[in-house]
Amino acid sequence: MHFEKKNILDMTSLSVDEITMILDTADSMKEISQRSVKKVPTLRGKTVVLFFYEPSTRTRTSFDIAAKRLSADSLSISASSSSMVKGETLIDTARNLEAMNPDVIVIRHSSAGAPHMLARMIRPSIINAGDGMHAHPTQSLLDLMTVRENKGEVNGLRIAIIGDISHSRVARSNCIGFTKMGAEVVIAGPQTMIPKGIETLGVSVALNVEDAICDADVIMMLRIQKERQKSFLFPSEREYARVYGLSNKRLESAKDEVLIMHPGPINRGVEITPEVADGPYSIILDQVTNGVAVRMALLYLVAGGTRNADTD
Repeated sequence: MHFEKKNILDMTSLSVDEITMILDTADSMKEISQRSVKKVPTLRGKTVVLFFYEPSTRTRTSFDIAAKRLSADSLSISASSSSMVKGETLIDTARNLEAMNPDVIVIRHSSAGAPHMLARMIRPSIINAGDGMHAHPTQSLLDLMTVRENKGEVNGLRIAIIGDISHSRVARSNCIGFTKMGAEVVIAGPQTMIPKGIETLGVSVALNVEDAICDADVIMMLRIQKERQKSFLFPSEREYARVYGLSNKRLESAKDEVLIMHPGPINRGVEITPEVADGPYSIILDQVTNGVAVRMALLYLVAGGTRNADTD
């Protein structure tokens, strides 16, 4: 199978076969990170630009490490260190970057649709590293990889996603990604944080956390995204932790082999207690490890690999 996607913009545009190919490629890439010399010449001569308009730790670092392990040249640009602080538009910034002939631009932006717009206007491949509250496809792919790695397959599993659904691009991408791969997705959280019409993504809404986790194979907790909220949507963090937080006590009603996930950053003691985050069911650090492998796979597939350069 040839991977013919030039851009990675969201989970909706990826087929089941394409997702499977990405995950299989990531499985093979993971071995590189376990070598004493963690580098292969696969993308030697390629250039990857990391343009992050919003703060990031895991995504930005893992893309940087992924590019370097494939021997690509990578450089990072933030909005605060670019000419955007002088009034330059995103399009002008992107066109100036394009004039330097990079092969891939990885972009995180606060505006939903920004990566899609750039994909229509410039030649380099675009990978969406998160756009507003819309999509975070690489996070969904690494989550799928982590679940498949630990459970053997995704099809038939019950995935509970709990927390600030409305403001989470991770939640949206995972609702689409996991249902597309055959899982049942149930969400829960404060009613003020559940978007209207979320059921159109093929998910169900639980009335409370207990109902969501009782039969779940995987529990994914989300942080409260205060930076995206325009008003207070819950009484207090203490109240949120009491009603919606995942503790060892609440975990007693879950399956024995349940997996605990979190895309990070974690607000310990709010959506999840330290005991659960660091406990035996947690695969949170596995997600971080697999993030490097997935992003290596994506850079390989769009910058070289098996993609036909004449297709989009």
